[in-house]
Amino acid sequence: MSEFALQDQGEGRFSLSGDMSFETANQILKSSEPLFRSHATLEIDLSGVGIADSAGLALMLEWKAQAGKRGALVQFVAVPESILAVAKTSEVSDLI
Repeated sequence: MSEFALQDQGEGRFSLSGDMSFETANQILKSSEPLFRSHATLEIDLSGVGIADSAGLALMLEWKAQAGKRGALVQFVAVPESILAVAKTSEVSDLI
């Protein structure tokens, strides 16, 4: 089973490490909801992500959608190349 760690770095900054994949995306989303809810601006550092697939991209888009509903902003740092490739192919790279 794949593992991940979502760490609160303070002041709306978070870091994700481990896999961001079909096996973990739903768990990551559930873990992030209470952490992200109170922030108007989020910065999510993905430099510690290993395996990342289209479910990881879907997770990022869901984070953006949830933040947008409450008027918050999300910025991603160090997006894995595999997610950038899927985003470009899917023509959603401007959304992340």
